[in-house]
Amino acid sequence: MKKLVLIANLLLAFAGFSFAQTTPAKAKTTKPAAAATTTAPGPKKADGTADMRYKANKDAAKSAPATTHLKKDGTPDKRFKENKKPS
Repeated sequence: MKKLVLIANLLLAFAGFSFAQTTPAKAKTTKPAAAATTTAPGPKKADGTADMRYKANKDAAKSAPATTHLKKDGTPDKRFKENKKPS
């Protein structure tokens, strides 16, 4: 009888563990707000980003200055040449 109770308890425990392993579904991510606030000389799409079908926006993208490499806290990353001071 003890073996039967032990087996029943183990089955219930394993059934409980199987329910604990499920993960909730992830929510969809939206575009970052920084992309929506960019200034473009030409027309924009509905989400606020530049519409690259127009020449004015293509020219602005080509002539945009190269971005510097930044760390997560916003300070320049000294591993890259453009952020190092000449010595």
